[in-house]
Amino acid sequence: MKNIFRGYLGKLSLLVILGCLYYFVPFIRVNVNQAIFVLSNVDVALARDYILGFGVWAPITSFLLMVLQSIAAPLPAFIITFANAGIFGWVNGAILSWSSAMAGAVICFFIARYLGRDTVVKFTSNKALKSIDDFFKHYGKYAILIARLLPFISFDIVSYAAGLTSMGFWPFFIATGIGQLPATIVYSYVGGMLTGGVRTMVFGLLILFALSALIVLIKNVWKDKKIKEGKAFVEEI
Repeated sequence: MKNIFRGYLGKLSLLVILGCLYYFVPFIRVNVNQAIFVLSNVDVALARDYILGFGVWAPITSFLLMVLQSIAAPLPAFIITFANAGIFGWVNGAILSWSSAMAGAVICFFIARYLGRDTVVKFTSNKALKSIDDFFKHYGKYAILIARLLPFISFDIVSYAAGLTSMGFWPFFIATGIGQLPATIVYSYVGGMLTGGVRTMVFGLLILFALSALIVLIKNVWKDKKIKEGKAFVEEI
């Protein structure tokens, strides 16, 4: 009973501290609100200008922006990835985007693991989390890959969902790192070319790439399901 009480008190204390920092420290509140505004507009140029506005602190700003979008799902991560490529070059941008996305995923995982579902719902939504829960229950490893390949699916909700399951941290960390690396490299490389009329064409190609990847993954999921059903049928016989 004491352990349960201490655990609840620890969660409550952390939430109170974070709430106080946001509401009573104007610098934090203003910058968090501004960052959310930039991300919610889904505008690469706006995100790039916002990050550049911090001068020598631009890499740290980008890192924190990626972490913020991870926690405040479902803000889009690919906007930051594109912006990083335009600012730092596609190689350095990819490294920055990948490492900051990993940090955000880890934070989401541990928020869910130690603060529980009620806290996660506050950062996401019960409906979104429920839809990911159902899919993750059956196809966890595929869910991680699909979420990272598709730019319009919140990868962060998958990180939260993983923290609510019995999945160990290292399997989650490795799968996340491998799953997000190809997309990060592709989006970073393409992000460096997003100028003028090329933007619409390239974004269309990205969607086509993502949908192709989704089709392949769905085929694999279907194949695995049929194999499991076949084994279950043989065992019944």
